[in-house]
Amino acid sequence: MKKFLFTLTFIALVSLLAACGSGNSDSGESGSSDSGDSGNSSEETSEISVGATSVPHAEVLKEAQPLMEEKGITLNIEEYQDYVLPNRDLAEGEIDANYFQHIPYLNTQMEENGYDFANLGGIHIEPMGIYSKGIESIEDVEEGTTVLMSRSVADHGRVLSLLEKEGLVKIDPDVDPVNAKLEDVVENPKNLEFDAGIDAALLPENYEREENALVAINTNYAIQADLNPSEDALLLEGSESPYVNVIAAKSEDKDSEALNTLVEVLRSDEIQSFMKEQYDGAVVPVDGSNSEK
Repeated sequence: MKKFLFTLTFIALVSLLAACGSGNSDSGESGSSDSGDSGNSSEETSEISVGATSVPHAEVLKEAQPLMEEKGITLNIEEYQDYVLPNRDLAEGEIDANYFQHIPYLNTQMEENGYDFANLGGIHIEPMGIYSKGIESIEDVEEGTTVLMSRSVADHGRVLSLLEKEGLVKIDPDVDPVNAKLEDVVENPKNLEFDAGIDAALLPENYEREENALVAINTNYAIQADLNPSEDALLLEGSESPYVNVIAAKSEDKDSEALNTLVEVLRSDEIQSFMKEQYDGAVVPVDGSNSEK
């Protein structure tokens, strides 16, 4: 009888513990659900990853990070040293957006690679400059001088436009200067030689090595090489340049609140003032009116 009572007591105890355990589990799940509901009802922190070349793009993004945090958005920055991978990674979903390229380059990349990207808005212009280690003025350019330029065809028109402005070449008047290629040069009075097979990142090295050449260097690489475009360039684009650097994203993300907030922050007075003060004219902020957005 005692054994029977003990068995009943043991079974009851186990049942009670099981019930308590089940109650705790339900409570825990309910608590987890409540917590989740609470999280959904409160302001959640969005997180975006943006690819950028180191200078000035990544530096500008770093300045924008605390402003984005204030808006509940965590901005992660992926730095690149070339002009190919940021678009490839964007297309493959490795990053949410990129900030390194101007509009003609973006359009060319979409056409050549079939990328389905959207321009979310222009942020700044980096005036293209033509530099020389040994040539002190345009008047000193001699017959047969070599012009070194990036292999990026999207930049050729802007280089040729700078040379045309100084009378060194003439572009076919039927060709839009933005889309001009070397074969569109119809007059070349000084018989300039063009070498357009150089990686953009290597142009500063060529500048140091080729003293009697004209070297067209993108401003971001010029800054990294400690060149001051406004002081060191023989020729420099003005603020009317159509080569606006933009935030690009997949077309499916063009209405992303977080990404469009990033554009707003980068156009804010705080960031525009930073660009003006930090880069002394080498980076010119835009208000969006000339950014096709």
